[in-house]
Amino acid sequence: MSRALMSRNPKISRRTVLRGAGVTLALPWLEAMLPAATSHAPKLPVRMAILYMPNGVREDMWTPAETGRDFTLPPTLEPLQDFRGDLNVLTNLWNVAAKGGDGHYVKTGGYLTSTTISKTLGVDVNCQGVSMDQMAARAAGPVTPLPSIELGTAPVTTGVDTNVGYTRVYGSHIAWSGPTQPVAKEIDPRNVYERLFRACNPSKVTGREDVLLLDQVRDDAARLRQELGTADRHRLDEYMSVVRDLETRLERAGNNTGKTHWKPRARLDSAVKPEAMPEKHAEHVRLMLDMIALAFQTDSTRIATFMFGNAVSNEDFTFVDGVKGAHHSISHHQNDPEKMRQYQLINRWHVEQYAYLLRKLREMKEGDSNVLANSMIVLGAGMRDGNKHDPHNLPVVVTGGAGGRLVTGQHLMHTPDTPLANLWMTMLDAFGTPVPRFADSTGVVPGMLRA
Repeated sequence: MSRALMSRNPKISRRTVLRGAGVTLALPWLEAMLPAATSHAPKLPVRMAILYMPNGVREDMWTPAETGRDFTLPPTLEPLQDFRGDLNVLTNLWNVAAKGGDGHYVKTGGYLTSTTISKTLGVDVNCQGVSMDQMAARAAGPVTPLPSIELGTAPVTTGVDTNVGYTRVYGSHIAWSGPTQPVAKEIDPRNVYERLFRACNPSKVTGREDVLLLDQVRDDAARLRQELGTADRHRLDEYMSVVRDLETRLERAGNNTGKTHWKPRARLDSAVKPEAMPEKHAEHVRLMLDMIALAFQTDSTRIATFMFGNAVSNEDFTFVDGVKGAHHSISHHQNDPEKMRQYQLINRWHVEQYAYLLRKLREMKEGDSNVLANSMIVLGAGMRDGNKHDPHNLPVVVTGGAGGRLVTGQHLMHTPDTPLANLWMTMLDAFGTPVPRFADSTGVVPGMLRA
């Protein structure tokens, strides 16, 4: 019987359950990995990552005054000065599907789907689509051990936000594998490292043994579910979606034994394994960004999402010089100069963390290039100004050239209310998984995609 079931604690730790699954994580498909047999240099892989900020930005310090290539980075984006030539700043994109509803949840849950989530007070969530990252993972995921990784710093929030009448679950997810299937995110960097380590270090455990153990976990979870309340049942159901995902990967591995040519592009050093779940938010964020960098360097996956915080995140940002208070509270600045000053400092801190990841990727060499040059790394939010909850003119930047597919070093000013879905369509094309249309898209972003 599982440790979780023996504890009979209704507040089941999702990390504990995942550690139980981590023992068996995707070992069979690692047995199927064979070194690539080729005498010529392989084509360098393209990666994509989407980093999501909650609570919007101080808009008057985000957008460059000039357009085109001759632009000056505004105060909030100044930490990206070293990456100016690799950068695309995009202005006047919006998500029309998020114009109604509440202040936060519609804009978060539908960010990567460009759809309108269903209003519900319970766990019967529905985003009405598939997120762009998961569309890429469906097409390109089989070439790597992990089709994608979904990371964050805060656990799934349950219950109802009575101010707006939405379940808080929507605010915990930007990745959706199906309309009713938010993809479970990992918040413990140790568990992320274990997944990457197993991908780069094949085990001799048989696939049959692994599937049997997964079956046991599922049986224990089904019995445990009868003892839980609604909120914890949702948490357990989310865990079970991870288990089902593992089984799918195991089945795929069994069908591809001896056929896959994947191998890690770099060794994963055990010395970098995180030793503990970080208590400080800044350290937590850095560790999760380190895991994305490791995943891309080793080619364990080519698709990642990361949530700095859930919707309505009220993380205390007193650790930032000049800030005294919590994020969501400060974002409701009501044009108070002191709150707006602190709001901008929080925005800039997020950009600094983004620059940290970019720098790590640029330092990872790939032949005559580097990982950043072969990537598309997005930083954005589902609303413009946190005080107005405005879905127009969303703050979004993209860094990296996608292996030469993207034109970079420019500020692109679009016609007001250009669909954000156009960017997602552009990225899918650059990633090598083009689609004729994505949600309300009207085409790829002009001037951004090379043929």
